[in-house]
Amino acid sequence: MTKTRILYEPETITPPGETVAELLEDRGMTQTEVAQRMGRPVKTINEIIHGKAAIIPETALQLERVFGVPAEYWLNHEAKYRASLLRQNEEAQFKAWHDWLDKLPVKELKAIGKLSSIRNHGRNKNLLIRECLEFFGVATPDEWQSVYNRLQIAYRQSMPQKSDVYARAAWLRLGELHATKIQTGRYDRQRFVATLQEMRALTILHPEEFEPRLSALCAESGVLLALVPAIPRARVSGAARWINQRPLIQLSLYGKTNDRFWFTFFHEVCHILKHERKLVYMDNELGEDINDIEWMADLFAKELLIPSHHEAALATLRSKEAVRDFAASIGIHPGIVVGRLQHEQYIERSWMNDLKDTLAWETELAA
Repeated sequence: MTKTRILYEPETITPPGETVAELLEDRGMTQTEVAQRMGRPVKTINEIIHGKAAIIPETALQLERVFGVPAEYWLNHEAKYRASLLRQNEEAQFKAWHDWLDKLPVKELKAIGKLSSIRNHGRNKNLLIRECLEFFGVATPDEWQSVYNRLQIAYRQSMPQKSDVYARAAWLRLGELHATKIQTGRYDRQRFVATLQEMRALTILHPEEFEPRLSALCAESGVLLALVPAIPRARVSGAARWINQRPLIQLSLYGKTNDRFWFTFFHEVCHILKHERKLVYMDNELGEDINDIEWMADLFAKELLIPSHHEAALATLRSKEAVRDFAASIGIHPGIVVGRLQHEQYIERSWMNDLKDTLAWETELAA
């Protein structure tokens, strides 16, 4: 369910100095007299009354002793007043950031409940800008550019021209946020390698069975696994990266059958095991324009799922019954065998697809 937040309405908060002025009037005191009682210059009292000087802790204690009003009241009032001034300035500043907002996948983030389901116009734009900044965990669009341009420089990817950098950044951020909820120990490469065959055995299970076990096996080795909704314009099937000394494998389920899911998972595993930690490995939905590193990751996934010594047997499979028998003999889901047969062009892309399982989120984004 999409959560609708209450629209921010800037409050008009008077400076605490107005309360000082009211107390002076009520008690028939002058600024000079109060200044003497507090041991402060008259100019300072005047500036406090007109909101030009802030009430600091020392001043709050002096006001407490002179007027009997708790220091906490003065400090809280001062803090709220200064925050209201900042909010008013922020609202004006947000107008210059509307272009940045328009480039973000706002509709898609609303669909998964990350932004309020309000219309993107008028003053609502400012609310959405604030929510987008909170979502990305940055102070301004300038910091957004700094963080995500740095990530883009780190991409080792083969992304199609139609992919959208703003959508990709949002999809990566979803993975980062998911990762913060996962409890793991230190990364243990040997243990991770030792569990790969156990992970492979999970391919015969349905998603509701394999997902919690796969996540647990990764976490036990110190690997973060984030399955997050796809953002269509990102055109990303998977990513591998390191966050705070821990590897993160991030996968999208959009439009995925189980053969594509498992291939992508083990493809990203290769990036974690064999490639540079400082890079972000992004893989596109269609597998276009494969470079050497991506080819290596593809080969790793192919060999782990269906080892090359089975190639001759693969070439003979032409019926669903034969595919099921072969898959059972090597302990893998028949849908993965079908995907391999299609990829190697042993069969047409339209053949035997009913042997695959389709994976999807309960709430998925529209293309």
